[in-house]
Amino acid sequence: MRFTPEHELLRQSIKRLVETEIAPHVDAWEEEGIFPAHELFPKLGRAGILGITKPVEYGGQGLDYSYSLVYAEEIGRIKCSGLSTAIGVQTDMATPALARYGSESLKREFLVPAIAGECVTSIAVSEVGAGSDVASIKTTARRDGDDYIINGSKMWITNGTQSDWLCLLCNTGSDNAPHRNKSLIVVPTNTPGVSIGKRLNKLGARSSDTAPIYLDEVRVPVRHRIGEEGMGFIYQMQQFQEERLFAGSKYLSQIEDAITVTAEYTASRVAFGKPLLDQQMIHCKLAELQIECNAARALLREAAEHYIAGDADATLLTSMAKFKVGQLGQTVPSACLQFWGGQGFMWDSPITRIFRDTRLCSIGGGANEVMLQIIAKDLGYHPATRSSARSG
Repeated sequence: MRFTPEHELLRQSIKRLVETEIAPHVDAWEEEGIFPAHELFPKLGRAGILGITKPVEYGGQGLDYSYSLVYAEEIGRIKCSGLSTAIGVQTDMATPALARYGSESLKREFLVPAIAGECVTSIAVSEVGAGSDVASIKTTARRDGDDYIINGSKMWITNGTQSDWLCLLCNTGSDNAPHRNKSLIVVPTNTPGVSIGKRLNKLGARSSDTAPIYLDEVRVPVRHRIGEEGMGFIYQMQQFQEERLFAGSKYLSQIEDAITVTAEYTASRVAFGKPLLDQQMIHCKLAELQIECNAARALLREAAEHYIAGDADATLLTSMAKFKVGQLGQTVPSACLQFWGGQGFMWDSPITRIFRDTRLCSIGGGANEVMLQIIAKDLGYHPATRSSARSG
């Protein structure tokens, strides 16, 4: 994928925004375990980055996903994953299905303010017993005239304590067809029966407020449903493609930062009479790690190209890219931290934050093990696809 001068203008615009509005506050927000989303998001909305691919008529820029890839790469340079994750929920996780399938009135009521940054959104899919296994969610919405009445709970919800509305996946039909009985519903968090649990104490991404959400006889209009009833699982699988492209791109930027800060540290740290970086095992290892990152970046960009073109293999490539970045999130920061010695074991070292933050990439948005299942099925290696081929 080759970026144009317009892509680079967007990149520089985001870089300046990060430097002025986010970077000076990152350490304080990490310490507090939350950032002021309702103060920050309007600034992002005015800068146009909350609706890069969204339709112009709803306040978006109407650009293709290559521009979102640039945005994800650059937003990943924020020196903490909590902020980039929270922003990505707004742009690539809670709103794609609404933009694609929502009714005109629903988009005017909820998408427009989300793009403007006038509200904060969350994607509410995961539950205690159903994270990557989306088909197993238990939250239900039963029809009562022109309303749905929702009961259940959601877990690990990013932006949870500040969210104005949830893009909630729940069961609206019989359990006999777990892939065809689900719907996506917009649920305002000020609706009676919605309660937010305490902020969760996480290993990393600490500036992002993450919380459980409980729904007890929550009544919302049927018109809050996104698209057709029973199509929620399909819509969520489509949303996952943008989530995984965003997550892979932004996490890879942070993983690459691990190499950069380690090169800087080892160049300044003298041991045995010379900089550590002069040691062959260190500078050669860092070069090797950068090669791995470059290869993953190429795979991400190829996946994005296929996604933009609507190619059938986009899901395969996106899953491969998400898996590869998740794998690098476990190996690259760990290898880099080793070269920091005792300083790498200190909580406030930059490499330590990267080490903690990037561990989530192989878990969130579909665990690496699930990515391998998807890939194996697509390639025809999985028992299910082999059985289907034999019976056919």
